[in-house]
Amino acid sequence: MTFMLSDSLMCVDMLHIGRQLEVLDACMDWHHADVMDGHFCPNLTLSPDMVKAVCSVAKKPVEVHLMTTRPDDWIDRFAQAGAAMISVHAETINTAAFRLIRKVRQAGCKVGIVLNPATPFDTIRHYIDEADRLTLMTVDVGYAGQPIVPQVIDKIREAAEFKKRSGLKYEIQIDGCCNRTTYRTYAEAGAEILVMGSGLFNLSPDIARAAALMKQQQEEALAGLT
Repeated sequence: MTFMLSDSLMCVDMLHIGRQLEVLDACMDWHHADVMDGHFCPNLTLSPDMVKAVCSVAKKPVEVHLMTTRPDDWIDRFAQAGAAMISVHAETINTAAFRLIRKVRQAGCKVGIVLNPATPFDTIRHYIDEADRLTLMTVDVGYAGQPIVPQVIDKIREAAEFKKRSGLKYEIQIDGCCNRTTYRTYAEAGAEILVMGSGLFNLSPDIARAAALMKQQQEEALAGLT
């Protein structure tokens, strides 16, 4: 088996982002833009202008991951910036989930739903059928390079079993601690897409070399799986 892959744009070298995007376009399926407002999580990252600049040159689609207290304020702006998918946290939309999902669709984007490690899968059972992608955070939001929260593995299995049992089509994406120590665990639990942050960018300052090493590590970790 192989994963679909998405690079975490918050980890790119901003001084060489053009060159890095050329390499990432050739080896990734998506670009993943983490948008943090300093309230929902303790960090500030990636503005609409940054996403617009990436979308103007990237050959692969961009997913915008809204880690914001008020996602309603940002949906139209990131859709206009060129996002192909907008992913919103269950923790921020449950009082208006169906309206906000409809707003993302009306803006011309695919819909992603995101769950923090401590948020149970049951939280989204009533609207997961509206999603194109389910992202399961395996670390607390805010920073790259954190260790895995192991309790999330059971939630990945639960999401995969529910998808199969219900005949739904949402993709199961993992965000957090995607590296050689976790690839096989995620695959066996039912993950389909990985957001690559430190597990890619920390392998080498040469992004092409880092991508080659990442691919090799994934092939070794997934050997024998179908």
